[in-house]
Amino acid sequence: MFTAAALKRSTRKSFTSLWQLLPVLLAVLLLASLIVPLIPVLIHKGILGQGNLLDSISAAVVGSLATGQPIVSYLLAGELQKAGIGLIAVTAFIGAWVTVGVIPMPAEAMVLGWRFAAIRNAVSFILSIALAWLTVVTLHAWT
Repeated sequence: MFTAAALKRSTRKSFTSLWQLLPVLLAVLLLASLIVPLIPVLIHKGILGQGNLLDSISAAVVGSLATGQPIVSYLLAGELQKAGIGLIAVTAFIGAWVTVGVIPMPAEAMVLGWRFAAIRNAVSFILSIALAWLTVVTLHAWT
């Protein structure tokens, strides 16, 4: 059972941890807000459109740098496809954008450890490219 003293101790510990993490979280949010507006510029500079393999890798790199919310990904994917970006690149970008977090990695590492954060991000990056290819292959197999 929870006692009032234990609840008070755990609440104090939680707020102390949050207070220590707050500067890192603010830095992550500020850095992410600087990176996200660069996405359309990078696309118009011709980073994408080099072929399926290079497109999927470069889209995953750009997606890894910009951190986003899954609910926005549908709108962003539609806009990227309207801009002429291939389906593999769009899928790799969205997968990396939602699952890989290079910019928020310091905050994640502060809570979960650098080793875990690095391995999780590396696996998510590789899987975002692999799943982009598998998604497009599966989609074309059905049509």
